[in-house]
Amino acid sequence: MSLSDGKVYYWDNVLTPILDVDGKTQSILCVSRDITLQYLTEQKLKQGSERDELTGLNNRRAFKEKIRKLYSSARDKKQKLAVMLMDLDHFKTINDTLGYAAGDHLLRILSKRLKQILEERAFLARLGGDEFGVIIPNVQDIGELNQIAQQILQQLEIPITFSGNYINGGMSIGCGLYPDDANDLSELLKCADTALNDVKAQGRGGMRMFDQDMFNAVREQSEQLNCAHQIIRNVAIEAFFQPKVCLDSERIIGYEALLRWRDDQNNIQSPARIAAAFNDYELSSRIGEIMQHQVFKQITEWWAKGLHIVPISINAAPVEFMRDNFAEIFLKRLKAYRIPSKFVEIEVTEYHLAERGYEYVVRALKKLKANGVRIALDDFGTGHSSLTHLREYPVDIIKVDCSFVQRLSDDKSIYAIVEGLAKLGPLLSMDIVAEGIETEMQLQLLRDMGCHIGQGYLFSPPVCAQQAEMQLLNLH
Repeated sequence: MSLSDGKVYYWDNVLTPILDVDGKTQSILCVSRDITLQYLTEQKLKQGSERDELTGLNNRRAFKEKIRKLYSSARDKKQKLAVMLMDLDHFKTINDTLGYAAGDHLLRILSKRLKQILEERAFLARLGGDEFGVIIPNVQDIGELNQIAQQILQQLEIPITFSGNYINGGMSIGCGLYPDDANDLSELLKCADTALNDVKAQGRGGMRMFDQDMFNAVREQSEQLNCAHQIIRNVAIEAFFQPKVCLDSERIIGYEALLRWRDDQNNIQSPARIAAAFNDYELSSRIGEIMQHQVFKQITEWWAKGLHIVPISINAAPVEFMRDNFAEIFLKRLKAYRIPSKFVEIEVTEYHLAERGYEYVVRALKKLKANGVRIALDDFGTGHSSLTHLREYPVDIIKVDCSFVQRLSDDKSIYAIVEGLAKLGPLLSMDIVAEGIETEMQLQLLRDMGCHIGQGYLFSPPVCAQQAEMQLLNLH
């Protein structure tokens, strides 16, 4: 009710009929109570419970309530409804390097910009941390969604500074569309989340619309994770060993320890069957621990038998470096088995390590190297390694990817690259190891260019511990 003073008042009215002797209504008694203060207080509390304190945007609670309403409307009116889930890329790095105040500043500025471009067309909410949600009702076509996504991404192209530092980052956006991608609200949210995870898996940055291939990939990933859990429970992991040889004499000078596991029929399976596990921190750490113990135990057994011990390299999964004390734990295990560090190497792949951040990786590798553990950079030449990173990483060994070795005879540029590395290695005090040698021609070409170490099926496939022991016996 609006009175003469122009203010709006809210009243609670109770109407009671006044009846005559015949039961007919003669009049109505109205009792009114001014509840303006109570109403405004309740509205303020409700608004506060649906607002994000830092940015002033709608929060997760408001997002859930709004999407239920818009979904019901879209279903009843047979309209399309889109959901975008968005994450800032490398937001943790900003917090870690510049402090939480910088991260909060970025969130506030970005939220203000997003609100300006979206509030007339979409419902925007901060879901927590660096995650945002956008609901777009009555979508006409995919082009409209692409246009909105580009507008969102452009907001991070405009400089944002904090204490003189640019804090702009990228953003990853996953989008699901009802009813094209999903039959109900739960599926719609799952589709958007799946698309977001796909963006991140592909290197982050940009927008992805959900498609069925993503769902199939998620299902396969789930199966691989379940399989990894099972083989850990069943103690089915087994270390195999592939020799590294001197190319001139073809004598074994080391091994690479490779993960294998046995299925229910006792068949040997490759790690490709559980690839998703190596992106899972807990699973990857557990598998890495099992492999390290198996390799260290095998070395001590061979030592006790008086065999000639050669260095054995162990692959470190990318997410193992998420544990900041990776090097300390590795060295502690090595010490527990009383194995001299010169008999153990760690293999890392630059492509996987880039996501963790150079500073964390380099710290761990320097710690390992300082304690006598040699470091090998695996898969060199696959498009993610560069000579620049040879200076950044404390590398002792460069392993040339098998794809280069396989093309030596028919690609002059590949030959020149590998030959250059073979000559560069000694200058940098690094060993160059050629992977995937399968033919005598490849062996001869590598010898001719001055590459002295290699591994591949030409010499031996990965073998079980018992077969590796027989190979070591032949070294005497």
